[in-house]
Formats: sequence, structure tokens, C-alpha cells
Amino acid sequence: MEKEIERLFSIELKSKTHLKNVTMTNDGHDDVLVEGTIGELQKAEFADDIVLVVTGDKGILRINLTQEEIKKKHSQEKKA
Repeated sequence: MEKEIERLFSIELKSKTHLKNVTMTNDGHDDVLVEGTIGELQKAEFADDIVLVVTGDKGILRINLTQEEIKKKHSQEKKA
């Protein structure tokens, strides 16, 4: 079975005031830009070994990424 290589993410902010920019254009481009701040780092941990959760004092960023994948990429970059 082929592993999924796409990364899913979610950003949860405590207030819309921490959101700097969200851009979705209707001009034929599919670009989407989300900018903001999760604030000062409170902790970074893996939930269920498959989701990296980065918690700041103003919000939370989640992405499906394992610790093993990070180590593997880092090892590959060192060899290159």
C-alpha cells in the first residue's frame, strides 16, 4: 500500500485578531495564503504518533507528520 505523501494541516487561533492575512483569489489562480501567528511557543508534541501539534499562546498548528518522517528527511539531507 502506497503511503500518503500529502500533508494535512489545520490552524486554530484563539482570536481573529491573530490572523494577519487570508487570500483566496478569483482571478484564475488557485493560490491560497494563510498568515497569522500562534504566538510564543508553549510546546511541540506528537499526538497519536501521527500529528505534530505546535501550541503557542495564541493558537495551535496541527500537521500530519510523524517523528520518524522528520528523522528520515533529516538523515537524507545530511547525506546529500
